[in-house]
Amino acid sequence: MKIGVVGLDTSHSPMFTKMLNDSEHEYHIPGFRVIGAYPGGSEAFSLSRNRVRGYTEELRAGGVRMYDSIPGLVRDVDAVLLESVDGSQHLEQFRQMAVGKPVFVDKPFATSTADAQAIVDLADKTGTPLMSSSSLRYAAGIADLVAEGEKVVCCEAFGPAAILEDYPGLFWYGIHSAEMLFAFMGQGCRAARCIEFPAMDVVIGQWQDGRQGILRGTRFEKGPFGCVVHTDQGVRMGVAKTRPTYYSLLMEQIAEFFKTGTPPIDIQETLNIIAFLQAANQSKAQGGQVIAIAYSQIR
Repeated sequence: MKIGVVGLDTSHSPMFTKMLNDSEHEYHIPGFRVIGAYPGGSEAFSLSRNRVRGYTEELRAGGVRMYDSIPGLVRDVDAVLLESVDGSQHLEQFRQMAVGKPVFVDKPFATSTADAQAIVDLADKTGTPLMSSSSLRYAAGIADLVAEGEKVVCCEAFGPAAILEDYPGLFWYGIHSAEMLFAFMGQGCRAARCIEFPAMDVVIGQWQDGRQGILRGTRFEKGPFGCVVHTDQGVRMGVAKTRPTYYSLLMEQIAEFFKTGTPPIDIQETLNIIAFLQAANQSKAQGGQVIAIAYSQIR
């Protein structure tokens, strides 16, 4: 399959490209090749505009063709990796690639519930298969934490969540812990409250069925990602392992999605994650008030 990459402002772009293109790579996935890319970049976000040139040159040196438009790239490929690190760009960019070919949208899927819903609606209208996920959802030590058949009663997910001046709150790195949380709790979160402490943000989510989920976004620069999961069979605890790499395990899921067109994650769960993070940001801005979560298909 011919793959296109949109957004060369993140290390994910060369990382995924090497896994697909380099047969000698430790985590090589055969049957795919990144043949082209659209550099993109966001002037509104410092960690985008300061990175795009370097990653563009890295992919060009590896033989990847650079395109000057998203539609031109999409026309020549079978599937798309939407990697732009500024999630506020994703709706605008997705509008140019929603033509029925599978699209993976890297984290965060969007930085507002309105944008996220608009992407999903457009995917439905155009018959474009859609997947989005953080790599932490599939990390060793996390993905295999709870056995099949166990009922999750409560989950606490934790990990680094730096707050940047030019990015909306927990959408930057809190997205990783949110993905782990929802991987165990599933969709159905209908309210969130964020309590700010000097060393972390604590977000308490309330699920439709009465369960609670907790996200702890720490300010420790190199803190681990992990979960404490309470089930009807006991307590399960795990920290994400770095081998195999998070990204190789995610890429395996993306590759299967590209082949089948069937995403492994219900897109409504992805919508609920974005709504949860938006509510957490709103709650923090309002001193810890409980914020109701409303999106069209909450269940």
